[in-house]
Amino acid sequence: MTTGRNATLTAVGTSAVTRRVVRQWRQVGIVLLAFLATAVAGFPVYWALSMSLRRPADTFTVTGLGVPFLQYRPTLENWRTELSVAETYHALLNSTGIAVATTVLALLLGVPAAYALARFRFHLIKNKDIVTWFLSQRVLPPVVTVLPFYLIMRTLHLLDTQAALIIANTTFNLPFAVVILRQTFLDLPLELEEAALVDGATPFSTFWHVARPLAQPAIMAAGLIILAFTWNEFLFALTIGRLDAITLPVRIAGTAYSVRGVQFWYVSTQALLAIIPPTVLALLAQRYVVRGLTLGAVKG
Repeated sequence: MTTGRNATLTAVGTSAVTRRVVRQWRQVGIVLLAFLATAVAGFPVYWALSMSLRRPADTFTVTGLGVPFLQYRPTLENWRTELSVAETYHALLNSTGIAVATTVLALLLGVPAAYALARFRFHLIKNKDIVTWFLSQRVLPPVVTVLPFYLIMRTLHLLDTQAALIIANTTFNLPFAVVILRQTFLDLPLELEEAALVDGATPFSTFWHVARPLAQPAIMAAGLIILAFTWNEFLFALTIGRLDAITLPVRIAGTAYSVRGVQFWYVSTQALLAIIPPTVLALLAQRYVVRGLTLGAVKG
């Protein structure tokens, strides 16, 4: 009896130790996979940074990982040269202005529209049909609308202006804001708005003072995503914008090649200039992004 009990306890203890070891190795494996994924995702950024800190001659002579101070002496000459070019500075200002204006305009139109689709019922056209139409506009390939947009902007004498790019980007990002924020408003407790209406608030006051603050994280998240989409937009910026309304992606594509071939040091510097602003903004507002994307994910 005692021998059997001891054997059972020994087996249970061994099983517990085995499970603990397996759990620890599983955690180690997860950490290693996360580190590997981070390294793979971050290596292009590191390579661009390393390339932007090299002299043109070092671009073709340095091999391997190109570690600064170990394999070459870093310099900021490429950054000084690029930032001193008027075209780069102009493209950076255009991209910033167009992205910010598009985000503000898309949210000004999209937030009330999303709330209306979440809280009101339309009789001529059903709500689900309106939402389906917005979804169809989002999945519509932008390339099929390039020619109509070009003809419209030419008729309105808006070619090569920031206004044309703001209108085009707002048109394609507005459905995203409406669809995402509509679901956010549907997930909000209706009792709070009903209590405000009972206290004498108007529907607009209920929306502005009750629903909008509750949905603020989701609005911020949608705004950041729209900002990123607009910042990276290339197709309409290439066809509608030429010189005065040139954006940073078009500037990068236009300077990638020259009579000297691909100037990797300048391309890397320009790519980092395009990456840094949205990355810094996302890091500063990441808590809003997390709260916005998880709003309404847990119910009960």
